[in-house]
Amino acid sequence: MTSTPLKLFNSLTRQLEEFQPVHPGEARVYSCGPTVYNYPHIGNMRAYVFADVLGRTLSFKGYKLTHVINITDVGHLTDDADAGEDKMEKMAAERAQSIWDIARHYAEAYWADVKALNIRQPAKWTIATEYIPAMIDFAKSIADKHCYELDSGLYFDVSTVADYGRLARAVTEEGEGRIDEVDGKRNAADFAIWRKTPAGEKRQMEWDSPWGKGAPGWHLECSVMSGEVLGFPFDIHTGGIDHREIHHPNEIAQNQAFCCTNGLNVPANSGANIWMHNNFLIERSGKMSKSSGEFLRLQLLIDKGYHPLAYRMMCLQAHYRSELEFSWEGLQAALVRLKRLVMAYRKWADNLKEGRMTPGDCWERERVTNALVARFDAAVSGDLNTADALTVLEETLALKGTAPECVATAASHMDRVMGLNLGHLQRTDLRLRPKAATITEAEIEAVLAQRKEARAAKDFATSDRLRDELAAQGVEVMDGDVLGWDWKLGE
Repeated sequence: MTSTPLKLFNSLTRQLEEFQPVHPGEARVYSCGPTVYNYPHIGNMRAYVFADVLGRTLSFKGYKLTHVINITDVGHLTDDADAGEDKMEKMAAERAQSIWDIARHYAEAYWADVKALNIRQPAKWTIATEYIPAMIDFAKSIADKHCYELDSGLYFDVSTVADYGRLARAVTEEGEGRIDEVDGKRNAADFAIWRKTPAGEKRQMEWDSPWGKGAPGWHLECSVMSGEVLGFPFDIHTGGIDHREIHHPNEIAQNQAFCCTNGLNVPANSGANIWMHNNFLIERSGKMSKSSGEFLRLQLLIDKGYHPLAYRMMCLQAHYRSELEFSWEGLQAALVRLKRLVMAYRKWADNLKEGRMTPGDCWERERVTNALVARFDAAVSGDLNTADALTVLEETLALKGTAPECVATAASHMDRVMGLNLGHLQRTDLRLRPKAATITEAEIEAVLAQRKEARAAKDFATSDRLRDELAAQGVEVMDGDVLGWDWKLGE
């Protein structure tokens, strides 16, 4: 393992803590995954870039990683409420499709985004509907001491566990603003762990249970899947900051009930030693909401000519606990920064392959790269400070007079955490054709050839005209650049 101790911010204790694995040499992580009723927007995907960086850092630090991400294909209501429509049932009705087909389609769309962002595959994808019997058993085991039954379902009494809401730091009515009133609830914060199918209705997804035909609550799913695969307590639970207010406190309450544990002054009693949350991605036009009908998907960025790893770069430039504002200008800047990294890495790799540089006394020169790797380690070990880590990676690739194998090895070592795929990308890979572009690459090259002739003849008026014609079609001419041109990207 690398030398700097890994410190992570625990949302439960609100402080930095040194990572101490439950099982020596191992790291077990659970991440709240998507509800597959619609396409994920780029704000959703920030959570998985963050979780991926966490997992990569744990691997970089030498831990054997077991990372689990769930797929919620049942049970999540439209407003985190205790009554109302299931998001999956609602979308299936709107599309006049099978709920199973809806779930599969949007799960595959999410997995495509995971791949495009170079997010590593977890050890296991847990699909909620595959764990229904385990959910019923879990609910049965806690029902007598912690739950009560109403006409609408089985409810968890939050007063039966210690320190309910400590994670959210909000036990006021204001902090429970997203919870609808349900007749008969003992406490405003009580929540359904099994929702009965209303009389006279038939759902596409429903199962028999001791409390009647119905479906599990959203909170129950994560408690069951994390415990079944990772065991309680496990090391780290991640999710978006929106989960910190209701979903995760309810999950913790269930874990406390199931494990018969006491108060949350001992974090392990929550089911996980560390709870981590990424902050929001902010987009001022309001297109981050799926309710708007048209929202910012990764595919939209690709259609406009932005390589998906430019968005990953954008996420890495900010600390995961900070709000990140999305703008097309910011995305363009991230793409330019990524191009420079790819070009710098390729220079070292090509020098190494073609033997244009000799290793020299690598023992002496490794002192430089080893010091940079140590600085990189310190950055990511300080609560995943990817912004500082990126700067160290750039400094490494900007070295001069250093043996290429030393630089390439150090940069590759760092990119194991950054996940920018520097060892496999060429700059031409980042030159995606915008969907709206009408000009072909062959036509671009033909115009550039005419422009070259005009410049050779000192016909600068024609040269400028041809450049402007290309610019009008979204092509940016780059005189002196080996690639010659690039797409001029924008909103």
